Amino acid sequence: MSNRFLPFFSLTLLLLSPASSSSPSSMAPSKPFAVKEEEMTPLQKHVAFFDRNNDGLIYPNETYQGSREDEKETVEANTFSNHYVRKLQMFVCNIRLKLKVNQGTFTSPLLPIYVKNIKKGKHTSDSGVYDSEGRFVPEKFEEIFQKHAHTYPTALTSDELDEMLKANRVPGDKQGSLAAWTEWKILYSLCKDKDGLLQKDTVRAVYDGSLFVKMEEEVSSSKKKA
Repeated sequence: MSNRFLPFFSLTLLLLSPASSSSPSSMAPSKPFAVKEEEMTPLQKHVAFFDRNNDGLIYPNETYQGSREDEKETVEANTFSNHYVRKLQMFVCNIRLKLKVNQGTFTSPLLPIYVKNIKKGKHTSDSGVYDSEGRFVPEKFEEIFQKHAHTYPTALTSDELDEMLKANRVPGDKQGSLAAWTEWKILYSLCKDKDGLLQKDTVRAVYDGSLFVKMEEEVSSSKKKA
């Protein structure tokens, strides 16, 4: 797996992200926004990994922490510039989703994403594997590989991934297309195998949220062996 994120944002407003390892809500006596795991939709499970204290709110710093846990430690990953570029990416991600997933009229300068309302963050020009309620649609998942996996039936090459993104693109939908492109390119960069293939099992694990947990366990294991 490669540990590169795509560096395409400028460095601004980083101090809005909490600096400590715990989100502000971890100090609260209760967790009114928490969602029980057994009641979660697949889409909620997909993002719940980044809710590091399980309070139902994902702050920019938690998004950043989650991405760090999924990344192998290298000199490149620990450079000053890479650290802050990646932190800004998480900040921008929270801004985009916060604007769509806002709980009623409640607003916060700390930009939390509500796990409960994550279905509102679904964008257009996507694969359709999650429906409007955040449920997994098996037929749409299989369709990805039936239509675009030309070289190998259970994997996508870089070119085949581009083909899928183009096929899903809604005319004139710049925002949705950019969101889809960003998500899939980061996934490909992080999770392609040694032959440059994005395996079907890997993509499936993204949709049910288990991939992030597996990557965290692999990184933790490799650190212990080092």
